[in-house]
Amino acid sequence: MGAMAIDRQAEKFREGEEQSTKQRATLLGLAYADSRQLQSTPLLQGVLTLPEMYRDKMVPLRDEGENGSLVFAITVGTPQPILRSLREKYIDRNVQFVMISNPGFKEFMQRYDPPKEVHYQDVKIASAGDSDTLYDVSKTLDGVLADDILDYLITQADKLRASDIHFECARNYVRMRFRVDGALHVVAQLTHQKYYVVTGAIASRANIATHAATAQTGHMLYDFRNPDGTVRQLNMRIETVPTIYGQDAVVRLFNVDASMLYLDQLGLDDRQRKEIDEVITHPHGMLMVVGPTGSGKSTTLYSIINALNDPARKIITLEDPVEFAIEGVSQIPVASRQGGSFAENLRAVLRLDPDVIMVGEIRDIDTAKTAIQASVTGHLVLTTFHASDAATALTRMTDMIGQNPIFTNAIKMVIGQRLVRRLDEDTKVGYEPDEKTAEHIRKILSTLPEAIEKPNLDNITLYKPGQSDDNPFGYSGRMMIMEQMICDENIQELLRGDPSQLNPDVLQKSAVSHGMVTMEQDGLLKALQGHTTLEELYRVL
Repeated sequence: MGAMAIDRQAEKFREGEEQSTKQRATLLGLAYADSRQLQSTPLLQGVLTLPEMYRDKMVPLRDEGENGSLVFAITVGTPQPILRSLREKYIDRNVQFVMISNPGFKEFMQRYDPPKEVHYQDVKIASAGDSDTLYDVSKTLDGVLADDILDYLITQADKLRASDIHFECARNYVRMRFRVDGALHVVAQLTHQKYYVVTGAIASRANIATHAATAQTGHMLYDFRNPDGTVRQLNMRIETVPTIYGQDAVVRLFNVDASMLYLDQLGLDDRQRKEIDEVITHPHGMLMVVGPTGSGKSTTLYSIINALNDPARKIITLEDPVEFAIEGVSQIPVASRQGGSFAENLRAVLRLDPDVIMVGEIRDIDTAKTAIQASVTGHLVLTTFHASDAATALTRMTDMIGQNPIFTNAIKMVIGQRLVRRLDEDTKVGYEPDEKTAEHIRKILSTLPEAIEKPNLDNITLYKPGQSDDNPFGYSGRMMIMEQMICDENIQELLRGDPSQLNPDVLQKSAVSHGMVTMEQDGLLKALQGHTTLEELYRVL
């Protein structure tokens, strides 16, 4: 849900509160005041103490002098005996009461008793066996005020460029981990009491239940105010699931860096960029990006959309959820967990005559067939699909929709990708691998196409992460490894052939024989260049 939609929803809720308060005031024979129009009213000091105001749900509103009235703003929660006691206390004055809404009372109290700025220590990630850091962070979290805890965790995760916050319930504590650069790190152990506060805040903002017998999905927005006064909005998706010790939760932060949403920033070589450009400059066809969750598929699609985004094209996206707002692109959220359908929305979108359509994910036959039909009727369709690699994606799609000549003609390219951690250039350490590892590398790279410049495989140097006080893990950011399967005549012929003979190995061998660089080969080349490690490559593959 976008910020404007949330603002409208908040305004609608507030208007309902004001109307309800007005009706209640009429029933009680009291005057009503719209507190939204009283924001600039000077605060009346020395009449009620803060504890009295909090306890009795009322504030002094106006003192018109000895010959005038002393006016108090009350709420539906103000006890009736308090009204009588105030009239008795100010027996020589004309005491009047006006009713304001509960949100209005809270706004007055924020002015009478503004929240005090509290500074907490920044979270540090503990390395393996570092119990001191774990204890310190856990202790800090225990001291964070209930009203601040969720905001504190979000800001700390954002500072560390974490993509996820994981809460995992155990018998005696709740483990909290941050996923940074694709790897999970233990951050703290929360008490169940503190975690209950966290889940309450999440439930309130994401519109989910704190106790549920089934898995839930929700969404939240958080505004970061930059030093220059501008606001950066962070979109989050919440996933919860009941366990034997409580409700586990994952907060996924879509902290997308706008400067990275360009094809030039994806680390593509000239060959990869040329192949993508040839596909996306066609007016129709389908391009699929495949890989597991967290492999950077959305970043790749957003980068392609940015490359295509100009006033001459109409671009529409269907996303669950919208991860990043792109100016000039019509982005439609699809709440699939609440009954929304990619296929239904796609059919509606086609009536708007778009040039480019992004379908967040193909999950079912209906969406697949609708997207394929769109891709052969004058639209460029960009989409993602869950599969381990490009060849597997084509066989899985064929299994889903059957042997389909329209799909065979429509699909132009399948990109398989992963994200690997990038080595810290200042601390990485080179080493010579053992002969068995070196021979494995030579074997995998032996099928590289002639056009690819081959590294020196006689004297192989690999790299491992080093350590420093600033970077104890030795990695800094992530980079993409990818394969681009061009669906040429050879691949199309295989897709049209005997279905019983179609398997990922056959497609892969055909693509490699015609010049495809596999993900494994791309990763090995980057490892030999010192950008990542062999262990990191095979961790994600």
